[in-house]
Amino acid sequence: MNDAISFILNSETISLQDFGPTDTLLDYLRLQRRLTGTKEGCAEGDCGACTVLVGRLLDGSLRYESVNACIRFLGSLHGTHIVTVEHLAARDGTLHPVQQAMVDFHGSQCGFCTPGFIMSLYGLWLSSENPARADIEKALQGNLCRCTGYEPIVRAAEKIAAARPSALFDPLQRDRTDIMARLWAIRANETIVVTRGEDRTIIPATLSDLTDIYAAEPKATIVAGSTDVGLWVTKQMRALNPVIFINNLGDLQGIVVDENGVTLGAGVTYSQAFKTVTEHFPPLARLFDRLGGEQVRNMGTIGGNIANGSPIGDTPPALIALGATLTLRSSSGSRTVPLESYFIDYGKQDRLSGEFVEKLFIPFQKAESHYAVYKISKRRDEDISALCAAFNLTLDADGTVEDIRIAFGGMAGTPKRAAHLEAALLGKEWSQETIDAARDALDDDFTPLTDWRATAEYRQLTAKNLLTRFFLETSGQKQELSRFALAEA
Repeated sequence: MNDAISFILNSETISLQDFGPTDTLLDYLRLQRRLTGTKEGCAEGDCGACTVLVGRLLDGSLRYESVNACIRFLGSLHGTHIVTVEHLAARDGTLHPVQQAMVDFHGSQCGFCTPGFIMSLYGLWLSSENPARADIEKALQGNLCRCTGYEPIVRAAEKIAAARPSALFDPLQRDRTDIMARLWAIRANETIVVTRGEDRTIIPATLSDLTDIYAAEPKATIVAGSTDVGLWVTKQMRALNPVIFINNLGDLQGIVVDENGVTLGAGVTYSQAFKTVTEHFPPLARLFDRLGGEQVRNMGTIGGNIANGSPIGDTPPALIALGATLTLRSSSGSRTVPLESYFIDYGKQDRLSGEFVEKLFIPFQKAESHYAVYKISKRRDEDISALCAAFNLTLDADGTVEDIRIAFGGMAGTPKRAAHLEAALLGKEWSQETIDAARDALDDDFTPLTDWRATAEYRQLTAKNLLTRFFLETSGQKQELSRFALAEA
């Protein structure tokens, strides 16, 4: 057992023992290292002022991703390479092309958000040689600016798309081989426990270690991406102890495709899953693109979105409609449950003491099935759902509803299927008359709450309208959709 984490910060290898389980990367950079280019704006992963890159070994390669330092805990950084804005310029002070483009195109005014924008653009520059404007806008979803109106920043990004400095200039190209060797050398091969006073940070080396540790510490908080747990600390000021970090466990990051469906390890991030999931379930592409910003998608995990049991989590309704199943693991073994039955009540899930989410299975759908997901929120990007709806329909040869699964989030204390609505549609002709007659069945399924995101009346009416929208889309009446523009998914 080890008592320190190790990582590379820009070019320096760090071994760290004196930190608590909820100490953030942002505070470490600013307060202890005086790397003040990384800013604190919202402290909730929303504004992007704190954006840095984190490089990690994944499938034998070194992958760099933009992340929010304000909600990233130090305990999650063992075996990674942290890159801040101070590392980009050449050794003689010459600006990196990403930085220079922001100067040339006047992409900075007050300057507070600029380092975060630069790091997001740098992440895009590393991963895409010729990004389209849509790719640039997606990469910048998680960065907010009050001054420029974004157009100068987008023009800067378009300019640098073709600018490729030599490996001797760009630090992550120049030093990639060396960084990979150093990260391989510090990868965990034994469990790490860092103690500071009464606080403990635990980093299991293997899945078996996690199973044993959580059996002994069932009240510990398991953290993967911290996109939700981070706000427990920065906004609710909750003390968490001990904390078990699992984002280094390769056994939880597998993606397997077989003849029956797709299996995702609980530690797979949205970014990792995107290509596979959207290839086999295309409607999920629009949903995934609206899950936070790029930084949140690089950190957040599908397993974590399920495990926390939030009634407004975006992925559970979509996955319930697909008939997904969940595998839970403990020292007693593993068991698999339908995802819909995992959610029991608000704040209560079907998870026994010492049990954690291990993986998720999404079965392939029939070729003739119709599947759609709709997210309703005040802002299109970077916003939590007021409600989320998913529909999965199979019609027989006569146009009669053979099978239908409908699930909603934000309408009850848990993500939940609309059982009365499904019953009102099953065996009926898929027609406008059927839809009109079935809409009010939702009143027997849900009694939503009013909060600052939406009123109960808005949620109930919008849920019914989404049913109508789904009918129009699946019956070839897409020209009718203009009147539903406000329900963009």
